[in-house]
Amino acid sequence: MNGFLLLIPLIAIRYGLLWLIAKEALNRAAFFPPMFGNEKIASAFYQLTTILIFVYLCFLKINTASVWFYPGAIIYSLGILFFSASVSNYAKPEKNGINLKGLYRISRNPMYIAYFIYFLGCVLITNSFILFLLLIIFQISAHWIILSEERWCLNKFGEEYTNYMKKVRRYI
Repeated sequence: MNGFLLLIPLIAIRYGLLWLIAKEALNRAAFFPPMFGNEKIASAFYQLTTILIFVYLCFLKINTASVWFYPGAIIYSLGILFFSASVSNYAKPEKNGINLKGLYRISRNPMYIAYFIYFLGCVLITNSFILFLLLIIFQISAHWIILSEERWCLNKFGEEYTNYMKKVRRYI
């Protein structure tokens, strides 16, 4: 089976589920805050690795004979569940605009964590070291984007976001 099949749930959740729950959330999810210095470089790496992961998966095969297939399938499934939950929580922020419900009570960035879990499952299912390297670059660059998002949230939401940052960790 072609690795492209692994992308179908991600696309369906990211665009379909988000659109079904709250159409305006699609625009919020596509927004990247202003970036400075190294954040611009990280953003370029983030966009490039996203494209490369999607394209490369189209050329990979799902490797059911690998010892990593079943652990990968479990991690992949957890990624789907985690991503679905984080998108659902993201779609309905508080009146002040901050996401505080569901997984956002545990992590300020559950969607980024879900992406990592999801793509780690893809790495194991396809048994691809190159895909793993792309995932690591993707995740490191995502950290810089998260820093710029946090700066933007601090400017927009002020003390409310500062209090949220004190209560909830950046990742887990």
